Amino acid sequence: MPKVKVDGVELEVPAGATVLQACELAGKEIPRFCYHERLSIAGNCRMCLVEVKPGPPKPQASCALPAAENQEIFTQTEMVKKAREGVMEFLLINHPLDCPICDQGGECDLQDQSVAYGKGSSRFDENKRAVTEKYMGPIVKTVMTRCIQCTRCVRFAEEVAGVPEIGAIYRGENMQITTYLEHAAKSELSGNVVDLCPVGALTSKPYAFEARPWELKKTHAIDVMDAVGTNIRLDSRGRQVLRAVPRINDDVNEEWASDKTRHNVDGLVRKRLDKPYVRKDGKLVPATWNEAFATIAAVKHGGSVAALAGDLLDCETMFAGKVLVERLGGSLLEGRQTGLAYDVSSLSAVNFNTTLNGLETADVILLVGTNLRWEAPLVNTRIRKAIKKGAKVFALGPQVDLTYKVEWLGNDASLLGRLPEAVVEAFGKAARPAMIVGGGVLAKDGAHGDTLALVETLGLVKEGWNGYNVLHFAAARMGGLMLGYAAQGGIKAVAAAKPKLLFSLGADEVDYSAFQDSFKVYVGHHGDKGAHAADVILPGASYAEKAGTYVNLEGRVQRGEKAVFAPGDAREDWSILRALSEVLGATLPFDSFEQLRAEMARAVPALGVEGLADYGWSVPSLPTGASGEFGFPIKDFYLTNAICRASPTMQQCSAELIHGETYAEAAE
Repeated sequence: MPKVKVDGVELEVPAGATVLQACELAGKEIPRFCYHERLSIAGNCRMCLVEVKPGPPKPQASCALPAAENQEIFTQTEMVKKAREGVMEFLLINHPLDCPICDQGGECDLQDQSVAYGKGSSRFDENKRAVTEKYMGPIVKTVMTRCIQCTRCVRFAEEVAGVPEIGAIYRGENMQITTYLEHAAKSELSGNVVDLCPVGALTSKPYAFEARPWELKKTHAIDVMDAVGTNIRLDSRGRQVLRAVPRINDDVNEEWASDKTRHNVDGLVRKRLDKPYVRKDGKLVPATWNEAFATIAAVKHGGSVAALAGDLLDCETMFAGKVLVERLGGSLLEGRQTGLAYDVSSLSAVNFNTTLNGLETADVILLVGTNLRWEAPLVNTRIRKAIKKGAKVFALGPQVDLTYKVEWLGNDASLLGRLPEAVVEAFGKAARPAMIVGGGVLAKDGAHGDTLALVETLGLVKEGWNGYNVLHFAAARMGGLMLGYAAQGGIKAVAAAKPKLLFSLGADEVDYSAFQDSFKVYVGHHGDKGAHAADVILPGASYAEKAGTYVNLEGRVQRGEKAVFAPGDAREDWSILRALSEVLGATLPFDSFEQLRAEMARAVPALGVEGLADYGWSVPSLPTGASGEFGFPIKDFYLTNAICRASPTMQQCSAELIHGETYAEAAE
């Protein structure tokens, strides 16, 4: 480890570190625009200039200069100060001074650094250049006159998203950043370029002119759009969430978020259920809470009670539902809405055991029946990182563009029992082999058993390494499985039991035609499929309107906070179930959210502690011999749940990016 001096302070830095990183280790702030920790080094903004000895007596770009033994680095000398002022002066030659109308105002790197490191005046009075606006799709708004050509967006699109559609055209002062032929950026991660842009050239189109950052209340939350458990911050004003942005968590989402995570929030205020409804003469009519509860209490169920859990639920709601069903004499619980009925006797056999971080270190990966770009875009970025380190990827299933090189083996489940020799050989040589099993496998009889049979064949489990991974795509799935929402035989078995009273906890993907003989009580937040089928609707709270515990696909227990209040008469789901239990004569054993959480932790201790749950490792004995083609469970990435279907932004993304419709933009 080389020793360097930064402003007279000696320290050791890791081998391969840059001068900029050495300065940061010494606690010195180095301004930058093009440098980003998760992107390759471009060295083109020149804002990070420092003085280095030994070396030529001139400022040097610290982001691109390796730290070396006995270097002396100076960050505050007169030379450095003048150099930074000069760079800032050049950057502002063509940058329009439209901060008052710029959405980046208040959180703009250029604003902050021009105050801290700029000169305060400019010697240039020539006309500023103007650049025509570019079209980048329904997510990203462009004002390219503001662009300082840091190329962060270009590098992100190519290196992280794997969709190299953003680039530079022309040269010198005429250089412009644009998408290829100015069409929409077709990536599930395109919204991240808004966070990366250090100026107001790329901003969020749905959020345009909505609010200033200092007006917003910021709440830490967990995303429920997929099972990755992306750490997000919900920014709200009054009773409305205006935007969702990612928080940094290197173990889960790094600092990225999918477009669905970012832009579903406009669906939180549309198609909402804000009062109870009771079905009378075939029509749902508004009712009071007392009327709704009395209607449910009148149902003679005789202990024939079941509960279905939706994909967006927190563990507390599912636990309250479970206790209520049990106290009413029922035992049927199911969360796999679309009919999956895989074995859950071993949670480790349906877990992402490698962990998201560990996947980056895998050297051979087999994907089975999964479209990672749609089921978990942030798992896909991890595989891209593994490939950069030399990993080889094989895949079984329908061919799709995963943004990296894949050796497709075919789309026949029987191949699991007779993998090509080249695949077995590659896994035999691998130190850290991994297999990712998708929803297409869990839906096919025998396929789950076939993949577990490969654990030994391919050497997936070794000391300190477990390469067997099941990829869920519902935020509530792992928490639901831990709480027992997995009936033997799946939802078909629940329907066959013909429960007289059915609690639908935000379950919007269920085929309710199988439950025609059941009295259906829907507890949820959107007027979607579940509400349409219900006999009584009890308006609940969305993930933004309640605190909750969520378990992601790798078994990581995480907690989100409440950002805003639910609209109208809607209440938090657990409190609805608590009030209803009293009317039904089966009072739940808690009176507050804290008591509920404590009861849940007593019943399932792993849910009381944040962090990775330990499921142990055991392989259940399952039937094998699957055959036929795999199918992908997600047909439209942007419309997978009730919130997304209510969101105008998600509807436009679906129409334009999935179905190829074109949108005309008004001239500005």
